[in-house]
Amino acid sequence: MTRITVVVPVKDDAPMLEHCLASLKRQIRPADQLIVVDNGSSDDSAQVAARFGATVVTEPRVGIWQAAATGFDAATGDIIARCDADSRPDPDWLERIEEALSEHPSAVAVSGPGRFYDLGQPLRFLADLLYMRAYFLFGRGALANRTVFGSNLALRATAWRDVAEQVHRDDPDVHDDFDLAYHFHPAATVLYDRTLTVGISARPFRDRRAMVVRYRRGLHTVAVHGARDCAPMRWRRRIIERSQS
Repeated sequence: MTRITVVVPVKDDAPMLEHCLASLKRQIRPADQLIVVDNGSSDDSAQVAARFGATVVTEPRVGIWQAAATGFDAATGDIIARCDADSRPDPDWLERIEEALSEHPSAVAVSGPGRFYDLGQPLRFLADLLYMRAYFLFGRGALANRTVFGSNLALRATAWRDVAEQVHRDDPDVHDDFDLAYHFHPAATVLYDRTLTVGISARPFRDRRAMVVRYRRGLHTVAVHGARDCAPMRWRRRIIERSQS
């Protein structure tokens, strides 16, 4: 029987975390293991996690990739699902993840977009177009494959073990989800389901500096992968692999 671990990194976000964990408790297909990674919180995030029955793992080195990777390392499930403290998964989130990976046994991961629950319709449309869709489009071009979105992704534990020692978890300036996708082979099967949405906060749009940091991290992630992983080389590797299969 397939086991699913859900990993939620958190730093000083107890109120949001409470909503997230309540959403996870309402899953039609419940998680077999729930890990909350406390990334140096000074609030009661850890206490909130414990109240919901989560296993609390401490990662004192501050950084989203450090925290997420620590949670992935601690996971015992066959599938590792990840969302963030401000995420609000729909009740069928884990059920659909399990179905997608079951139907596509060669797939290493599945992901979908975020749905901004605290924006009005006009702003939600713009945020989706200029941020969410732009991220997946840029990722496709750079990776020669689909990318994954950190607030809404799941990967096989075997896929994580294959890349765990290669990812740039110690670099605080990389985009963690984008970096993870870089370490999948360009011809690997990465599923994207635009209807597999997770509610996320629009907080990044309220802080111009935070948005600049996000875009800069994306470019930095491309840079740290160097010439061997540049887009033309990845597309070449993808074409060669697919032509031989």
